[in-house]
Amino acid sequence: MKALRFLQGGAQALGGALFLTLFVVFIVQVAARFGFNKPLPWTDEAAVVLYVWVILWAAATVVPEREHVVFDLLWNMAPRPVRLAMRIVGNLMVGGLAAVAIPATWDYVHFMRRESTPVLGISFMLVFMPFVILMLALVLRSAWAVVQALRGQGLDAELHLS
Repeated sequence: MKALRFLQGGAQALGGALFLTLFVVFIVQVAARFGFNKPLPWTDEAAVVLYVWVILWAAATVVPEREHVVFDLLWNMAPRPVRLAMRIVGNLMVGGLAAVAIPATWDYVHFMRRESTPVLGISFMLVFMPFVILMLALVLRSAWAVVQALRGQGLDAELHLS
C-alpha cells in the first residue's frame, strides 16, 4: 500500500509539473505576443504538446474513477446485485476495448516516430505516448474495479456528479 501511495504521489507530482510548465509557457506566450509584440513560435507548439500530455496524463493517472463523468441514475436506483453486474460488465467492456486497442494504438504511436513537430523537433511518438499510457491505465483500472466488485467493494456508495 505504501508503494501504491508513493506511485500515486509521483503521478500527481508529474501531472502538477506538466500543468505548471504549461502555465509558464502560456504566460511567456502572452507576454511575448502582447507585451513585446514579438510572438514566439515555439510557445504555441509547446503549449499544444503540453496540453495533450496534461489532459491524457491526468485522465490516466491522477483523476480517480469517482471523479469521471458517469450516468448514475440507473446505478443509484439499482439493488446491490444489479450494481455488481453493472460494475463488472461495464468494466469488462471498457477494459476489454482498451486492451484490444493497445496494439493498434502502439503501432500508430510507434509509426509517428518518423515525424516531428515543425518548430521544436519533438518526435510525434513522444507527443502521442500518453495515449498509450491512458489505454494501459484503462485496462488496469478496469481490472482492479472488477476485482473490487467481486470482493463486494464499491457497490453501496451512491455516485454523485458534483
